[in-house]
Amino acid sequence: MDQAQFIEISNQALLAAAIVSIPILIPSLIGGVLISLFQALTQISEQTLTFVPKLIILIISYFVAGPWIVRYMINYTRSVVERIPEISLPS
Repeated sequence: MDQAQFIEISNQALLAAAIVSIPILIPSLIGGVLISLFQALTQISEQTLTFVPKLIILIISYFVAGPWIVRYMINYTRSVVERIPEISLPS
């Protein structure tokens, strides 16, 4: 495997990790900001008020985006495995 192949495979892996994490991170970020805004407006500093809604948002996000994430990772893994014969070994 030469340096160009390694960099290309590494870039694809990082891009796949970013794409798979976005459907979970964005709702969590929005929910966290809204909960923090609510706490700031009402001056309620209850710890469970932040944890439980974020947990619910994460669970809903996993149920909604989970099938898409699994399909994306299966396709990505399949493409990586299919590229194994193309990878040249060092001599």
